[in-house]
Amino acid sequence: MSVTRSLTFLWTPWTLGLSAAAVLATAVYSFIAWRRVGFRLSMGLLELLRLSIVVLVVVLLNQPEWIEEFRPEEKPTIAVLIDASPSMETRDVVAPDQKTSSATTRNQAVASLADPASWDRLRERMNVLIQPFAAPGPSVARAEGSSTTSASAAGSSAASPAPAPASASGHGTDLYEPLARAPERIANLRGIVLASDGDWNEGPPPVQAAAQLRIKNVPVIAVPVGSRTRLPDVELLSLDVPTFGIAGKAVRVPFTIDSSLPRDYVTTVTLKTSDGDQVTKEVRIAAMGRTADWLLWKPRAVGDYTVNLTIPRHPDEISDENNKLTAPIAIREEKLRVLLVESYPRWEYRYLRNALSRDPGVELSCLLFHPGLSKPGGGNKDYIKQFPAGLDELQKFDVVFLGDVGIDDNQLTPEQCRLIKGIVEHQASGLVFMPGIQGRELSLMDTELADLCPVVLDLSQPGGWGSRTPNHFELTETGRRSLLTKLADTEDENSEVWEGLPGFQWYAPVVRAKAGSEILAVHKDQSNDYGRLPLLVTRTYGAGKVLFMGTDGAWRWRKGVEDRYHYRFWGQVVRWMAYQRNMAKGETMRLYYVPDQPRLNQTMALHANVMDRGGEPLHRGEVTARITAPSGRSELVHMTTSGDEWGEFNGRYTAEESGSHKVTLFCKETGASLDASFYVQGAAVERPGKPARPEVLEELARVTDGKVIDASKLEQVIRSLSELPDPAPSIRRIPLWAHPVVGASLITLLGVFWVGRKVIGLV
Repeated sequence: MSVTRSLTFLWTPWTLGLSAAAVLATAVYSFIAWRRVGFRLSMGLLELLRLSIVVLVVVLLNQPEWIEEFRPEEKPTIAVLIDASPSMETRDVVAPDQKTSSATTRNQAVASLADPASWDRLRERMNVLIQPFAAPGPSVARAEGSSTTSASAAGSSAASPAPAPASASGHGTDLYEPLARAPERIANLRGIVLASDGDWNEGPPPVQAAAQLRIKNVPVIAVPVGSRTRLPDVELLSLDVPTFGIAGKAVRVPFTIDSSLPRDYVTTVTLKTSDGDQVTKEVRIAAMGRTADWLLWKPRAVGDYTVNLTIPRHPDEISDENNKLTAPIAIREEKLRVLLVESYPRWEYRYLRNALSRDPGVELSCLLFHPGLSKPGGGNKDYIKQFPAGLDELQKFDVVFLGDVGIDDNQLTPEQCRLIKGIVEHQASGLVFMPGIQGRELSLMDTELADLCPVVLDLSQPGGWGSRTPNHFELTETGRRSLLTKLADTEDENSEVWEGLPGFQWYAPVVRAKAGSEILAVHKDQSNDYGRLPLLVTRTYGAGKVLFMGTDGAWRWRKGVEDRYHYRFWGQVVRWMAYQRNMAKGETMRLYYVPDQPRLNQTMALHANVMDRGGEPLHRGEVTARITAPSGRSELVHMTTSGDEWGEFNGRYTAEESGSHKVTLFCKETGASLDASFYVQGAAVERPGKPARPEVLEELARVTDGKVIDASKLEQVIRSLSELPDPAPSIRRIPLWAHPVVGASLITLLGVFWVGRKVIGLV
């Protein structure tokens, strides 16, 4: 770097004339004073000092400045910033003379800017640093690291590695960061070429960085790429496969399709599994919107499977690269433990017991508090003699059914009700309220179970309401979408089934549903001040789920169809309630998480139930969950506990990568561990298919006094850069007239002058 130094004055004719007059007058006066004393040497020196002080003051009056100019000897640098985010993979760049079907990706449209050979002519005068940004996955770190490389070597150019696949990360695009940090990272920066689709979704607004560049006189040559409007395309947005399924039981696989086609059309989606199974379904895809639907797949054997969902390419869409998704699912054997507690063996109880005992995936335990029997129990192997003694036995049950029982007549106790509430709230068990005509269940409203009941009951009418003529359910909008009420494969068929079900002739004294509950079905005819009477209601309480069945006539659904609807309904109820609890379990540990189908950057709530070596819930201990992402990066989550009796430990984790994550749950006190996994959906904030936002780049160019040039006009980009003037030298100005050293010197001279006058006797 070369340095030029000079001394300048800010003078005017008035200050110059005044200065000359002051110096001349002082010189005349000093000579006269010196002659008066006979040209004595001491007086001559004193007058010379006076004249020097006046000359110094006169010079300072003309504002002298010491100027140093620093001119860099190395070449100026041009930073070529190329957007490598997943949205740049969108295939929507069409030349004026091309058809839509021959569209190229945005990455391909700016590929010439990433080629070092394209900048050969410019390197004679400037250095060129090619830097991709917003690349997903591991290449993010490499790109950021390479941008710190100095471009001082003459004629040098640099390019970072190609970006990783879009599914590797859930991060979006930050246009502010590369623009704001470019002057800090790159020496002698003269200009920036920004090639992007303008789709930023992270960080501060990029115009703030543009304002900083304007101050530093660094223009931005914007190269926008991509279509302002979305081209015809069909995209498979999500494939919400459950964490696990049961061999021999149908698995519901929801999916969502996004279409930008101008018309509806019907197509056949195909689900293929890794064992060769194939399921197809005709779906009507809505125009310019999203379509949500689902498939049913019945796995045949236990194992880990991969499911692939594909949509055939539409003739008008630009690409079928986003028409398929893949997700894993674990298929395993099922053994759900269910406790059924009842008083009288009414018809509803008898047929429910038969349905559950004949289900191969259910291990049923029945407890009958028959008032006519001297002891609780029953007549076959399904019956137990007493309510489970203590929490260690009760916590083994996944679902508890409470029929027409209460705390009267030596049935349940308040302590047992408290334990039932605890396993629902803290251990994700399910609870089903099934009141009966005896009205015993109303006495449970005086226990801690009252908080769990999803409805408010009329305590003045314990026996409920009966009718000579059959009454019927009517599904609500929520009920039509619920998995619990799916008695047929399609929504229309399901509605017809519910309308045709045999009616019930008794229903519970329900007043209204509690806040936070979901009403699946109401009484078709009866209503009160709160609306139609809710008869099938669910709610989530703590970690578990609760269901209220307000009639005792579900057993009548067998009329004419035998077990078809009755068994299916109760089987769905049991599995819905036990789903979370059975996500991952071992002998002494259980792990479940919410949501069960997490998405990128979504915080998950991790819950674990841990038992000690004796089978009792672990009150306190050190429980950790090590989560390993698909990239191999691991994170240790320390689970916390309140130290209560339920053995519940909780933690939180935010998934920043899509794909399968491995989890190892470990307890230091017991030495037990549990291996599990969960899958994170890859529908990231930053994804292909979104329209470009060239107006963002146009604003950046306008604020920095740059230009907007089409990606196909590389020659114009190079010419615009060549026309940039050399960077202005860095100037350092030292105002001598206001410098503290000069002021101190002047004061010192005045002091010496005054002391000298006293020495020679003038004062």
